Amino acid sequence: MSEKYLKLRKLDSQERQIVRCLIKNPRLSDNAIGRLTDIPIRTVNRKRKELEEEGLLSYYTYLNIGPDGLKEFGARHLYLIKFKLGITQDQIIKEIKEEPNVRTVFTDLIYESHIAEIDGHTALIMIIEGQTDDDINNGFNGKILPSLEKNHGKGCVEQVSTIRLSKPIRIFHNYLPMVNMEKGFIKRNWADDAIFVIP
Repeated sequence: MSEKYLKLRKLDSQERQIVRCLIKNPRLSDNAIGRLTDIPIRTVNRKRKELEEEGLLSYYTYLNIGPDGLKEFGARHLYLIKFKLGITQDQIIKEIKEEPNVRTVFTDLIYESHIAEIDGHTALIMIIEGQTDDDINNGFNGKILPSLEKNHGKGCVEQVSTIRLSKPIRIFHNYLPMVNMEKGFIKRNWADDAIFVIP
């Protein structure tokens, strides 16, 4: 096992305060975080950079293109794709890393994806978006599946299950779009102790 997994990393109390502020508003400056937490600004800057460099802190932008946003997509399905035995997670990761850094069929159709394992089989979980349920079905069978078969061989997919998704309830532990989000951020009056940061 690599040293990376042997060394246990815990957040100190200042790091937890910094992360809590950034969960509520990832656009906060180091100065603003320092004012809100009474942590010296240089310390905020140093600790924030360390968290970013260690891959512990990341920032994402979400553009709502669904039915209650820009209405580009009206349907979303979760696909559970089980590969035949012999296809490894390493093969899938290699394929992902070798994907050209350009717009692809995966960028257009897949909202979110994860590598998984089902009964010893490597699997992919994909959330696929489309204007209609039929668009999603056509996109999967006409674009995604042929691409997977090109990379891993004809018949590489052993089983596919799907679930039609409706509205998101909770994202990244803390974001509840129907409850605590306003103008792109967690509401200012949302209690700090309601923000989950690992102890």
